[in-house]
Amino acid sequence: MSDSDKIPIEVQKPAPSEADPALVRLYAEPYAIFTPVQRTAPFVFASPHSGRLYPSSFVKASRLGPIGLRRSEDAFVDELFMGGIECGAPLIAARFPRAYLDVNRAPGELDASMFDAPLAVTADSAGPRVQAGLGVIPRIVRDGAEIYRGRLAAAEAGQRLAGLYRPYHAALSRLIEETRAQFGFAVLVDCHSMPSAAAVPDIVLGDRYGISAGPALMRAAERMFERHGFSVARNSPYAGGYTTHLYGRPARGVHALQVEINRCLYLDEERVARGAKFAEVQMRIARVLADLIAMDVSQLRPGGGVLRHAAE
Repeated sequence: MSDSDKIPIEVQKPAPSEADPALVRLYAEPYAIFTPVQRTAPFVFASPHSGRLYPSSFVKASRLGPIGLRRSEDAFVDELFMGGIECGAPLIAARFPRAYLDVNRAPGELDASMFDAPLAVTADSAGPRVQAGLGVIPRIVRDGAEIYRGRLAAAEAGQRLAGLYRPYHAALSRLIEETRAQFGFAVLVDCHSMPSAAAVPDIVLGDRYGISAGPALMRAAERMFERHGFSVARNSPYAGGYTTHLYGRPARGVHALQVEINRCLYLDEERVARGAKFAEVQMRIARVLADLIAMDVSQLRPGGGVLRHAAE
């Protein structure tokens, strides 16, 4: 084990006779919602993969060290996008780790072979993400390392879906509907990070090739990020996941845009710690969000001229 793998994560170790307190905390509060003093913008920000409360029972069941487990985290992305709150929009962040449960997958994307008995929930084990080990309950972390020492109890699947997955999506749905009720439409920005690579730009914007958001939103987001010094790509290599697919319905007044930020900009990827330029990047993103929220949102209302071309 390397020195970096000895760096602690948020794991609480209960006495043997007690329940796992971190797990109890997660099931009691699977997500956190940060709200502005007053909602003045038709935006909702979501960070589904920045959870860093690791149940000790999960860590014990894993063959990986702390840093190995954290390879899948979109570490500190919730903090990077807090600027949206100051601009009048709420932010929801999952508290559980992505390696434990991935809410950016369909609930049926389950690998039945990971469990010690037949599942009581519907499982589609044939999908490409599941076959790759990246289902709703992942088998591997992003670098391909296997997470678990052995098979999980079959009851785990239903428990995680009922106690964590569904509450997160129910809360996100409420935020979107409240926003749409107040403003007549809503813009969901799903916030992620991506591993650094020479060919990857600073930012990748995904709208599922024009399906999940009106083109005016994509153009504005691209322009705002570039204005503040970020290089930007559209839909490659990330076009949007389950969340943008589920919620993005421009013709019904809900736009969903996925934002991926290159981790090398703000993160010490080896230690999974805030990098030297974290505060600077956070400030730049806050300015991007302020500019984006200040755009002419009338173009995004249902029936607006731009929406007739939502599939371009």
